[in-house]
Amino acid sequence: MKKQLTFGLVVGNRGFFPDHLAKEGREEMIAVLEGAGIRVIALTPEESKYGAVETHEEARRCGDLFRKHRDEIDGIIVTLPNFGDERGVADAIRYSTLKVPVLVQATPDRTDIMKISHRRDSFCGKMSACNNLMQYGIPYSLTALHTVAPKSEEFLKDLEWFAAVCRVVGGFRNLRIGALGARPAAFNTVRYSEKLLERSGISVETLDLSEVMGRIDRLKDNDDAVQAKLAAIKAYVSTNGIPTEALIKMSKLGTVIEQWMAQTYCSISAIQCWTSLEEYFGVVPCTIMSMMSENLLPSACEVDVVGVLSMHAMALASGTPSALLDWNNNYGNDPDKAVCFHCSNLPKHFFQDVVMDFQAIIAGTVGKENTFGTCVGRVKPGAMTYLRFSTDEFSGKIRGYVGEGEFTNDPLETFGGAGVVKIPNMQKLLRYICEKGFEHHVAANFSTTASPIYEAAVRYLGWEMHHHE
Repeated sequence: MKKQLTFGLVVGNRGFFPDHLAKEGREEMIAVLEGAGIRVIALTPEESKYGAVETHEEARRCGDLFRKHRDEIDGIIVTLPNFGDERGVADAIRYSTLKVPVLVQATPDRTDIMKISHRRDSFCGKMSACNNLMQYGIPYSLTALHTVAPKSEEFLKDLEWFAAVCRVVGGFRNLRIGALGARPAAFNTVRYSEKLLERSGISVETLDLSEVMGRIDRLKDNDDAVQAKLAAIKAYVSTNGIPTEALIKMSKLGTVIEQWMAQTYCSISAIQCWTSLEEYFGVVPCTIMSMMSENLLPSACEVDVVGVLSMHAMALASGTPSALLDWNNNYGNDPDKAVCFHCSNLPKHFFQDVVMDFQAIIAGTVGKENTFGTCVGRVKPGAMTYLRFSTDEFSGKIRGYVGEGEFTNDPLETFGGAGVVKIPNMQKLLRYICEKGFEHHVAANFSTTASPIYEAAVRYLGWEMHHHE
């Protein structure tokens, strides 16, 4: 579920222009924001003229107000019902000391009432406000149209887009990722830099698999937490034909992971699977990971820490579960289609139908009896956003690519969790992935959220991104 957002509101005003427009504009914008389920923090008419910002004193009051609510404010809306005072807007945000996304909106003039009593000039004022924000080093976002009415459908789309930007930026702030186990030796592709993530305010908390096994050994089959997890697994996915012993092992594994993540304040996780858990514990962790991802606590296999970060960005933007997939196979001779696959730990949200089964690939090595716990089914059709972040130590940057396509209904006979994707100009995307040395894993989500994710990553996180359009 998407959390309720709180926005600080800066109402620009300039005395040379009709200031009654500032009063009306403030009231209109607050009504629109609250109608969209957003909580608003703004100066009141008792704290400044019409609750707007024009003078230096009013800018300081606004900054003080925002600073008092710094732990609540997810983003700032700058609305310009008239030209607005360019310095007042920038000063208010500077004095707030907030580092949150900013959206600049300007209300359009009407050609039938452009006399001095109603002329806004916000078309021009927006340029001056943005110029000052740039001078102050304050990053900001823009509405799709240069001027847009607050009550319009176009602005509601802007608001939805900006809310997604704010959720991604806020969700990455002080984020802690749990990395359980060592990177599998055969997967150099999931190497990453903890230091580059830390520089962006993202910490990685590690736990060795030996500690996971040790904590599991201390649990009894009839422990309340284990039995509760067992009931949750059975309610989540069909377990017909799965041995009880395997289900108990999954329940204990899920209990240990859940408890450890709560103790360490980790929100998302990346887990070693291939093939330690199968050989030395006797199950795959897929169902447990699928359940976490379904509950918007994404979990990635093969200790792909930056992969789960990619999953998390889309879950934040859309409010729906994400999966980590392989760019796995061509689909016949169609250059714009491919098969995306994993063994699988995909969230239930991705499937047309899903059952628990064994891991067909690893079973040939460690035995079928040690590989129960996958979530198997066909990925349903629908709009798709795909995303990959990567840490590049050679340039000292976090980089990535993002784009949109669709999961199709094309026929596919295979195992695991798999779907056919169609992406315009896919060969160009695949060439980009290979030329830039990106990983074979990609995060996917049933949404169209490439644009706000790109905005959040580039403008507010300072990462280097490619938007495949």
